[in-house]
Amino acid sequence: MRLIVNGGKKLHGEIRVAGSKNATTPIIAATLLTDTPCVLENVPRIQDVLVILDILKSMGSKIRWLDEHTVEIVNDDINPRAIDQKLFGRIRSSILLVGPLLARFKEITFAIPGGCLIGARPIDAHLAAFKELGADVLHDEKTGQYRLSLSEPRAHTLTLREQSVTATENLLMFGARYPLTIKLAAMEPHVEDLSHFLMELGVRIEGVGTHHLETFPPQKLSPKNVRHRIIPDPIEVGTFVILAAATKSRLKIKPVVSDHLDAVLEKFREMGIIFELQDAELSVIGSASHLVAAKIDTRPYPGIPSDLQPLFGVLATQAQGTSLIFDTLYEGRLKYIDSLQKMGAEATILDPHRALITGPSVLQGTEVQSLDLRAGATLLIAALIAKGESILGEAEQIDRGYELIDERLRNLGADIERVN
Repeated sequence: MRLIVNGGKKLHGEIRVAGSKNATTPIIAATLLTDTPCVLENVPRIQDVLVILDILKSMGSKIRWLDEHTVEIVNDDINPRAIDQKLFGRIRSSILLVGPLLARFKEITFAIPGGCLIGARPIDAHLAAFKELGADVLHDEKTGQYRLSLSEPRAHTLTLREQSVTATENLLMFGARYPLTIKLAAMEPHVEDLSHFLMELGVRIEGVGTHHLETFPPQKLSPKNVRHRIIPDPIEVGTFVILAAATKSRLKIKPVVSDHLDAVLEKFREMGIIFELQDAELSVIGSASHLVAAKIDTRPYPGIPSDLQPLFGVLATQAQGTSLIFDTLYEGRLKYIDSLQKMGAEATILDPHRALITGPSVLQGTEVQSLDLRAGATLLIAALIAKGESILGEAEQIDRGYELIDERLRNLGADIERVN
């Protein structure tokens, strides 16, 4: 799948922010904790979400779309041994199924999860935590599959090896059935959204929005039907602000939860982007006389998320001066810079975690590949900035996290076409 883009056009209009991908996948996984029907609203129709729903279907889940972005999930007759291992291995977020299935059925066998090739993303933090909780962990070196089994789970206090978002989410879901204290927990907005969903199932959780979480399960989860609305995607908000600033366009972006983006919005101000926030709407007005370079230093929440680092990279190509890009989390997330260089950017990779980008640069259309989800979105913005035609290959990578992105951009005036 390719996107053909004729760049150099200013965009205008309003773009709607979809539900958060990073909140949707764990909340879908959390529905496995109960046999009560769960209705999720504001669900993005993106590939990672559709794949995890298909994994649930392979185990016997009943999935019914009530409208374009509302799905009902009923898990009253689940067989975890029927899980489609090939599907499980396709996406990184399938690891989120381990916690709820282990809690409900006391065992699970799974393949190594896939996803974006952005560096080492081991599951050691997950396995170490479940071992502490009493699980036996077996690894079949021939098939690459893991088998976790749990005979007598117990209340436990554990400290995560790292502030892993997915490990925190897995433990929260396990803690929906067994009392648990999690120290050094991640506190991203999507972790908080998962906590709110679990509370709607009847779980009491103390410390939501902090690095110290305690779960107190009810006698029975969700005695009545559950309805939950997924939060707007803060990564989409950041992407669209950068899109507007890089293409010198005026855009209205909504809905926005600005509290989820404090560090990101402050960095936008530092770089000279002028925007207004009113209720749940963010309007990008333009920039000061020119965008200015900055240090982009990614950190766990409430810092700048690594998911936005590549997007800041393309913004840096249009800023006056030299920006330092420092991704503290992933050593493989700077690969997109080779493609920016191919398009005319002045950029140097210093080591696996750091790069320098000097601007402003006049980018030229060419043919590039979407290496992963966020790199694909980055190169799409680069193509919209560039002079002439760009061909962006492996566009399905972008589809994993951005719903109907070409259609939404065409509605803003972009010259973009999708071809097989």
